[in-house]
Amino acid sequence: MPERRHRTPSRSVPPPQARDKLAFLLALVPWLLDHDRVSVAEAAAHFQVSEDDIRTSVALVALSGVPGSTSTYQHEDLFDIDWDAFENDDEIAITQHVAIDDAPRLSAREAAALIAGLQYLQSLPENADRANLRALVEKLSHGASAQPSQLAVSGDAESVLLTTVRRAVAEKRRLRFAYLNSRGEREERDVDPLRVESIDADWYLRGWCYLRQALRTFRFDRMSGVELTELPIEHDAAEILLPDTLFEPSEEDLEVTIEAAPEVIGLLADYIPDGALTTQVGERIRTTLRVSHYHGLKRLIAGMPGTVQVVAPEQARRAVAEWASAGLARYA
Repeated sequence: MPERRHRTPSRSVPPPQARDKLAFLLALVPWLLDHDRVSVAEAAAHFQVSEDDIRTSVALVALSGVPGSTSTYQHEDLFDIDWDAFENDDEIAITQHVAIDDAPRLSAREAAALIAGLQYLQSLPENADRANLRALVEKLSHGASAQPSQLAVSGDAESVLLTTVRRAVAEKRRLRFAYLNSRGEREERDVDPLRVESIDADWYLRGWCYLRQALRTFRFDRMSGVELTELPIEHDAAEILLPDTLFEPSEEDLEVTIEAAPEVIGLLADYIPDGALTTQVGERIRTTLRVSHYHGLKRLIAGMPGTVQVVAPEQARRAVAEWASAGLARYA
């Protein structure tokens, strides 16, 4: 091993206590592992300590480890660094680490799923420049048990609509758009936008509808020709009590009878109206849902495969069956 060089501290700092040294090492080691290879100067600048403090701590890391089954320290039980780079180039690179790999790690598929979700969040306008999301994606890419699958999430027309609607909410300006209702009819709506929410991949606008003179929830993919008007809203979210549930019953809702496994009834609570008749049918529970249109029903049932069956009306059964058949055909 090359002889270690001794340097004069780059600046004077109070000598740390033993507890402070331990806390510093606990912060230093993960940081070094995340950065692969860094200079002593970079580490000192990051932790705001002297370069000699970094050198002393790194040398101490190389004497740390976890004893093996013999209760004695063997070479593979200790941390190790690239000593040539450390002594000759003032660079730090941990070449062997212990104990850290014993912690649970994400599988490649789990990491890929999380990365896809984070990339989707990055695609939203308000998150485009968030460095913490980019850093988390990078950590997940390096921290999985295997290399995650390469995924990309791109923006689409709905992202443009989301930008417009959120701008309307922020600036408290009325929106005008055409909306496809549950009967398949397209109606012109003037709406005071109050809140934007999402369920899975679907986005919704909650607002005061001037046509219905009541609170309504509008699904993005049924909105078209959205115009941000210059008219200020007359109904403010601070003045109107928005229900905790996203969907509120209305006279236009469609009633659907279903039979569901007991464990998923709680997931359907937002769609079951107050006072709905509930009966036991074998091992399942029969009850009534209220939905604004069959398109939403199709997605709802598809999200609970094997646990929910549509009983009536026939139009609802046919809509769900045709949607499922079309999805199955795409796998042929």
